[in-house]
Order: sequence, then structure tokens, then C-alpha cells
Amino acid sequence: MTDRSNDPITLEIIQNSLQATADEMFAVMKKTAMSSIIYEVLDMGTGITDARGALASSGAGIPAFIGVLDKAVKVVVEKFAGPGEIKPGDVFATNDPYYGGVTHLNDIVVAMPVFAGDRLIAWTANIAHNSDVGGMAPGSLSGEATEIFQEGLRLPAVKIIDGGEPIRSVMEIVKVNSRMPDVLEGDLWAAIASVRIGARRLAELADKYGVGTFEKAMASFLDFGEQVSLKELANLPKGTFELSEEQDDGRIFNVKITITDDAFTVDLRDNPDQSNNPVNTSRDGVMVAAQMIFKSLTDPYSPANEGSFRPIRLLTREGSVFHAREPAPIGFYYEIELRVYDIIWRCLAPHMPERLASGHFASVCGTFIGGTHPDTGRQYTIIEPQLGGWGASHGHDGNSAIFCGFHGETYNCPAEVNEARNGLIVDRMELNLAPGGEGEFAGGRGIVMDYRIRADNGFLTAGYTRSKFPPWALDGGCEGSPNYVEVLRTDGSKEQYAFVSGLTVNKDDVIRVITGTGGGVGDPEQRDPDKIRQDIRNGYLTPERAREVYGFAG
Repeated sequence: MTDRSNDPITLEIIQNSLQATADEMFAVMKKTAMSSIIYEVLDMGTGITDARGALASSGAGIPAFIGVLDKAVKVVVEKFAGPGEIKPGDVFATNDPYYGGVTHLNDIVVAMPVFAGDRLIAWTANIAHNSDVGGMAPGSLSGEATEIFQEGLRLPAVKIIDGGEPIRSVMEIVKVNSRMPDVLEGDLWAAIASVRIGARRLAELADKYGVGTFEKAMASFLDFGEQVSLKELANLPKGTFELSEEQDDGRIFNVKITITDDAFTVDLRDNPDQSNNPVNTSRDGVMVAAQMIFKSLTDPYSPANEGSFRPIRLLTREGSVFHAREPAPIGFYYEIELRVYDIIWRCLAPHMPERLASGHFASVCGTFIGGTHPDTGRQYTIIEPQLGGWGASHGHDGNSAIFCGFHGETYNCPAEVNEARNGLIVDRMELNLAPGGEGEFAGGRGIVMDYRIRADNGFLTAGYTRSKFPPWALDGGCEGSPNYVEVLRTDGSKEQYAFVSGLTVNKDDVIRVITGTGGGVGDPEQRDPDKIRQDIRNGYLTPERAREVYGFAG
């Protein structure tokens, strides 16, 4: 075979093939999963690492999930480092943030080694949110958890398939711990199918071009990712930037960011101790948040790999909310990672107005509704991340009804699917027209969504941030509006929550989700009058609000 390891065209073809493989893995998982949170919302991610676990190619999916995969694979590689412990046909899984899982127990990472002959050359990996993995509450998420043992079954980087054969005892343990065992089993097999097709494609690629060329292509692209990041880092303002921000629960979060020509340092050591409630995250999770902002600032349009993030230096304190120590509960980790993402963003936005907009609704607004389906008698649990408003930028209004920065390009579950599979009716979904986000450029709108329950003794669990303190504005704009959830009872009473766990809901109760409008940018009195008129025609503004905020007389 001709040596093509130094041919740049061949190396580029291999890199594009890695991307195509990761995308095919995503399609396989989407088409074979049983949970709507996976096949409709696309609450998952796929990727490829090199033999050491370094991210070589990111697939589609949630940005915060892509950043998990390399960290999980590295734990597997270290744990099974002995001779013969990793073999062709093996498949591994982890969901434990203290053993490579990074996020929370609902999110299972599945990884498979790729061999060329007897040489380990790569890994394929994916992650997805699973509907129920046991624990003290349906859906495996409760704000009342005080330790991770209450949050579900822990898989501490274990082998689930040995040489191509399922380890049945492990599979049975996984199933018996779930309230929805058939759904969990189906989703797990979808993940296994995904890594298997990826492994097959990579083995074919290495066979076609040679192992040496294949490995050279991955290594060269990691180096290229670093070069691109360093080049763009040189264009960012240099110095040290600091921010302190009060959170909805009264805690003060602090960040210090130092930017030099060769490093992007995020210092989070001066932050509260870990909580006894599940509002903590792992250090790896905080790294993912830093990686997302860094990628947005440097090279947002190309695939991510480990080289892209080499300039990041992360400083944390073990035992803090941003570097939780076992066995701290971690169920609502995503809201804490979002707070890191958002305070880094807010800290830097005044210094990089051409790159960063004002604050968006900045919450997953995860809404968990479940109970017994009135038609089938089966347990159901829906997991819905919600849409919201993004902040305005200099020159443009913000986008309306978009997922938060943590969640990326995913989708809401269609009403028809929710109504067919779950015990509720979606009465409405419309833009939130509450005041907020005005400016020369206005923030995008959040949503109002109503779920009507069809049977007694259902439950609601939700965890929303940016409820007390709405999305922040820039340069004299108005801050946005808050995120919260209401429960409208059949007796006419109304309850409002930001965090709630296991709240009983009964037949014809309505769960109303209200997500925020993004922050505005610039003095509202400088807004183009034609845009104000258009806002009034669209129903975004009342004439009274236009006069109050914009001084607009028509």
C-alpha cells in the first residue's frame, strides 16, 4: 500500500470521513431509540476519540454532551488498562459523574473500542438522556435528593458487552432498577447499535488507507484545532476580567478570566461549597461549559476536537459547587453548568460586543411530567427542555423560541407525539408577550406552553433558573423576563414555582411553562420607529408599553 500519511488531501478525506461516521452514528441512534426525548428532541450526542480518548471528531447533538464523550472514554481507558481487558467487540457504559459520566445518572455514555487487527486505534461513543434509571423519584430526578445514591442506578464505567456478547447480569441489573425497563433497554440497545456502526466504519477506513495514515490524520487534525484556536485567541482582548453575580437561591457565584496570547484561564476557586441539594456539578462538567464559550469566541463554525481546547486552563476547588465531591447529589447539574456558561459570557460581553450578545433565558427549564397513562395503564415520564428568548446583539434583535446555549440545535417534542404516547394534552404553545428585553435592539421572546393532565395522581418536577434575576441587558437596554412554571388547579387556584419536586397533579390540572425574553441592547429611545410599529402589529408590544419604554407616540 502506498504511504499517504503526509498527503494533506488524504488526511482531509479521512477527517471528513470521521465526521460523516459520527453523523451516521447519530442517525442510527435517532432512528432506533424508544424515548421521544432521544428520537424527537435529540437529547443526545455522538463522537469519535483516538485510542487515548482524545476527542478527534464531534458529531451532531447537544454541545454540552459532545464535550462529555472524551472525558468518559479516558476513564474507561484508565480503568481497563490491563492486558486483554479491552478487546474487539467490547462495549462499555458509564453514567456516574464521579467515574467519567460527567453529567447526571440519566445520561448514559456508551463507548466501543475500534481495532485494526490487534491494535486499538480509536473509540466510538455516544450519550443520551434516558427516561428513568431508578432512584427515589420517577424520572430519576428530585430536588429533595441529598446524596447521589438517591438519584438512580450508578454505572461506574463498566463493561456491558464482552467480545460481542452481552453480559446479561449487567443488563438485568440495569432493567430491574428502572420504572420503564423496556424503554431503557431499547434506548440502551440503540446506543450500542450506534457505536457498533461507527466502529465498523472506522475499521473500514483504517483498512482502506492504512493504520499509520489513519492515526496521522487524527493527530494532525488535533494539532490543527490547536493552531486555529491560538490564532483566534490572539484577536481577543487581553487582561483579567472578573464578575460576581447573585443567583436565584441567594448564592454568589464568582469568575475570574485571564486571557493571554496562549492561554484562556477560567478561575472558579472562589465559590460556595457544594450543596446538600442536587445543584452541584463535576469539574469535568464545568470544563465543558468553558469549552463551549471558548469555541464560540474562537472558531465557532468548524468541528470541535481536543486540540481546539488545549489553550483552556481551568482552576476549581474540590468540594465546591463547581467541583463536587462524592457522594454529593448532582441531578440538576445542567442548571449549574449553565450558570458557569452564563457568568463567563456576562463577564466578557462588555469587552467583546462584536462577539457576544446580551443575556438569553439561560435555563434548560427542564420539565418532568409523569404518571399512569389513562389509556394503557403504563407508567410514563416525559422530559421536556423548553424554548426561550435569546438576547439582542449590537445590530440585531434576539431570536425567539430557541433552546438555550447548553442545549444547542435540538427540537421540542411535537404535541402529537406527546399526546399519543403520554397521559396529557398540549393545549397551547405561543410566544411570551410579557414586558422585558426592550432596547435599541430587543431581546427575543420566550414561550408559554400549557400541558393538561388526563389522569389523577400525576407528578411535576421542574428546575428553572433565571427566575428571580431575569436575563441581563447591555448598554442601557432593559433586562428580559423570568422563567417559571405555574400550576392551574381545577378549583381556580394558581401556584408558581422555579424549583419543585414530585408535585401531585390531577385530572384537568394545567401545567403552564413560561420562559423568559432575552435582554435588550442599547437605549430603547434609539429604537427604529418602524420596528416599534412592527412590534405593536405583531402583538409584542402594547401601545402603552411602547410609550412607557420607548417614548413612542405612534
